[in-house]
Amino acid sequence: MSKRVLVPIADDSEEIETSCIQDTLVRFGAEVVVASVKPGGELVCKMSRGLKVMADVSIDEAVTQSWDLVALPGGMPGAEHLRDCEPLISLLEKQKADGKLYAAMCAAPAVVLASKGLVGEGATCYPAPGLREKMSSPADEDVVVQGNVVTSQGPGTALKFAIKMGELLYGAEKAKQIADEMLVS
Repeated sequence: MSKRVLVPIADDSEEIETSCIQDTLVRFGAEVVVASVKPGGELVCKMSRGLKVMADVSIDEAVTQSWDLVALPGGMPGAEHLRDCEPLISLLEKQKADGKLYAAMCAAPAVVLASKGLVGEGATCYPAPGLREKMSSPADEDVVVQGNVVTSQGPGTALKFAIKMGELLYGAEKAKQIADEMLVS
């Protein structure tokens, strides 16, 4: 059965992380929907390195639907735009309350999740001053799973992050298959 995954983006979200999450989870068989948090329903986002990405839907449309996973890319100030999007924060709070998966990487665990009380002690984020201090006892691991929340460090850990989310949605056997096909060791 196809799982539904939402990937919210904003201007200055990190493009490697965004595309890696989307591409990898589609390979697992997930229906991945990219949603823009830009005001007014604007779908085109200029990412952190200048790449323009057109979202599938606006966040206002996305929050009316049910998701198996909501996965946030990082990037600055993209993560701040995600943090400041009330509909997205409400959706993340609902995912948490319902015991459904949600995830964030790079700056997003610190800027979005930690600032909103959505991640506990021992999560990980991009290892930069100003970010780690926002976290409670941050871990140094590439990817950390804590119940229904997954965190990761940055662009270089994006494949591990996406494979781990795929494993949580589809199982270890499918994750090994996809990792092997993608030459991820």
